[in-house]
Amino acid sequence: MKTQFSEIITTVEQLREIMGYPSHRVTDIAIPKLDKHCRAFIAKSPLVFIASSDNNGNMDISPKGDPPGFVQIINDNTLAIPDRPGNRRADTFQNILENPKVGLFFLVPGKGGTLRISGTAIIVRDKALRESMAINGKTPDLALIINIKEAFFHCAKCMLRSKIWQHEQWESIDDLPSLAQTMVDAANLKETVEEMQALIKQDEREGLY
Repeated sequence: MKTQFSEIITTVEQLREIMGYPSHRVTDIAIPKLDKHCRAFIAKSPLVFIASSDNNGNMDISPKGDPPGFVQIINDNTLAIPDRPGNRRADTFQNILENPKVGLFFLVPGKGGTLRISGTAIIVRDKALRESMAINGKTPDLALIINIKEAFFHCAKCMLRSKIWQHEQWESIDDLPSLAQTMVDAANLKETVEEMQALIKQDEREGLY
């Protein structure tokens, strides 16, 4: 059943009448390349989320994680992100082949502010670059190159509201299903939950790099 809503915002004017406009202190912080603060933040970040879409506007957000500094800074306008073994869906890569525009969201554990970067991406296989990204002797097959259009730091309000870094405030997760359970239920897999859990654990042990 389609949910019906009676008050829908459909124009920028309606939106701004309610929200107002940002101050110059917010709009002027966006820069067209990395500065020393961006570089320092990226060097400490073990996790980045990549937003992409295909030509039809179908969106995807993919997390990439590794030891801090895994995103290489090639120069003030260019980043390189290694691709580690995964589920082979390759949603981000397939989107980029249709639409190169991407958004990046960097996190640093314990830090309230976040770093947002937008730009365009290409997929490369340059051997020297990939070998510089090797971990445990495993060289990634692909790397993502980001040409930066805009970068800016975002305030800590979402982190403060969510209490994401305050583990004593976390909700219990005992009632949440395991990844194995969600996979079996969603795809109606022939494997049992226990069998899927064993496969997931094996992949975590043997397939990180």
